[in-house]
Amino acid sequence: MGKKVVILGGGVLGTQIGLMCAYYGYDTTFWLRSESSIDRTTPKIERYSGLMIADLEKAKALVGNPMGKFLYPKGLISDWSAATVESIDALIAEGKKNFAEKVYIELDPKKAVEGAYLVIESMAEDPKAKIAVYEQFKDLLDKDTILCTNSSTLLPSMFAEYTGRPEKYCSLHFANTIWANNTAEVMGHPGTSEETYKEVVKFAGTIGMVPLQLHKEQPGYILNSMLVPFLSAAQALWANEVADPQTIDLTWRLATGAPKGPFEILDIVGLETAYNINQMKPAAQQEGTLENRMGKLLKEKIDKGETGVNAGKGFYDYRK
Repeated sequence: MGKKVVILGGGVLGTQIGLMCAYYGYDTTFWLRSESSIDRTTPKIERYSGLMIADLEKAKALVGNPMGKFLYPKGLISDWSAATVESIDALIAEGKKNFAEKVYIELDPKKAVEGAYLVIESMAEDPKAKIAVYEQFKDLLDKDTILCTNSSTLLPSMFAEYTGRPEKYCSLHFANTIWANNTAEVMGHPGTSEETYKEVVKFAGTIGMVPLQLHKEQPGYILNSMLVPFLSAAQALWANEVADPQTIDLTWRLATGAPKGPFEILDIVGLETAYNINQMKPAAQQEGTLENRMGKLLKEKIDKGETGVNAGKGFYDYRK
């Protein structure tokens, strides 16, 4: 591939995005703020690359199984109808090679983005923090570099003026476990050029994603416009002491046949992300409101290090 992609941040989703880029042959650099960030990101790289390879290994047993077309890792195998054990073994070998040779970590901002074809900002859902990062990098990017945000809920028009390249800036949002749930929502702002938008749609397809094109800005895109209210409703039941998280999850699974309940999903998303989204609501700052109680409960778990699957514990214990 030869092209360089840079991920600003090494969180749960940022790590997965970068690994998918490397899997498909892009030279992939993670820019991190500090040595301590490296200590937090390196285990994520090892974990998610391992999970991707493990899912490919499992896919071999699905070859010839009618259920295989529903269960295979869609982001890792481009054409299931042509998949064989041998072709999957070849993907595993290539994936391992690319993870070993095409993944880099860089602390120096200038070195990180030098020569980049595309940069994806994947920082926390904190507007001030995102603006600070854009202002830090805007004079370091090559003139042709495309800049995307992976923000879950914030609009690109909120940040376009700070990027130094509004016409080459748009949103590119991924779902968690991106190698299996291979969606990529592409959303421009009024100043995004048509050329940039088309190039980002094309890029998403080259890393195993199904590009989902939005025609206008929408807080939460398509997916989170549906998912966030669902998760908020579950947290409200918890904060109002209507039921505990496990009972709420059980209710949802039994009544709908869904494989996971809202608090299991929150553990996958990460409680820090859920907290940041909640705190953007004005009511969250008003003592005594439901949103305020939801924020306090989430903060209690975050302060104990119970931030979700990646930490080993959230609403459920994953250490066993």
